[in-house]
Amino acid sequence: MKRSFLARLQRAALFSLIGALMLLLVVPTLQLLVLGPQGYGTALTSPQASLLWIQEHTLLFLLYRLALMVGFALLLGVPFALFRIIVAQEIIGREEIEREEKEEKAASEENSLPPFAWRGKGFAVIAAWLGLPGLLLAAGGTLASTIYLWSSASIVTAQTPLPDNFASVTGIFSVLTYTIGGGFVALSCIFFGFVIARSGRKLWPDSWVAFGYAGLAVGAVASGSAVQVALTPLGSQTAITTFAVLFIAAWLFWFSLMVIRLKAEQG
Repeated sequence: MKRSFLARLQRAALFSLIGALMLLLVVPTLQLLVLGPQGYGTALTSPQASLLWIQEHTLLFLLYRLALMVGFALLLGVPFALFRIIVAQEIIGREEIEREEKEEKAASEENSLPPFAWRGKGFAVIAAWLGLPGLLLAAGGTLASTIYLWSSASIVTAQTPLPDNFASVTGIFSVLTYTIGGGFVALSCIFFGFVIARSGRKLWPDSWVAFGYAGLAVGAVASGSAVQVALTPLGSQTAITTFAVLFIAAWLFWFSLMVIRLKAEQG
C-alpha cells in the first residue's frame, strides 16, 4: 500500500483501537466495579427504581453513558476503512491470481478474471453503508436515551408516577439503538466477513482469513441480540446484548491491530 493511503487507514484504525478498548475494557469496568457496588444492577429491576438511582448517582450514570457513546463514535471510521482495504487487496492480488489461473481460463478470454475477483465488491459496499449508519444509530440512540433518562430522573420522586409514555419512549430508544443500529452493525460484520472468507487465502493472509470467519460469528451473535431486544424492548440491554457489544469490540480491536501493523510499500 502507498504510504499516504496507509496513513489514512491507520488513523482510522487508531481511533478504532481506542473505541474498541473503551467498549471492551472501560465500559465493563465501570459497570462491574463502579456502578455495581452502588446498586446499579438492583435499580434496573423497575423503571422507577432506575430513575431514582440515576437521580442519586447522576455523575456515575453520565460517565458510564459517555464512555459507551464515545466508544461507538470512535468506531465510525471502520466501515469505510475496511471497505478500502478490501478493494485495495482485490486490486493488488488480481494480477497474481490472473497469472495463476490463466491457463485454466485460456479457453474464454472474457473470463480472464477469476470468478470471485470482484463478485464480493457489492457485498463490501453494502457492508460499509450498513456499518456506518448502524454505529451512528448506536451512538445517537445512546445519547438520546441518556438525555431522556437524565431529564426524567431529575423530576421523579418515590411518590410521583412515571409519565404514561415512559415505557414506550424507552422502548423506542432501545429498538433504535440495539435492534436497528445493532442489527445494521451485525449485517455489516456478516457481509465483511463473507467477502474476506470467500476469497480466502488466495487473496488474504491467514490472520485476515480468520478475521473474516470471526466476522460471521460476531455478526450472528449481534443479530441474535438485535432480535431479542426487538422482542423485549422494555428490557433495554439484554444479556446477549452485552456479549454482542463485547464481541464486536474484540473483533474491531483485532482489525485495528492488523491495520496499525501494516507496512507501506517501499519505493
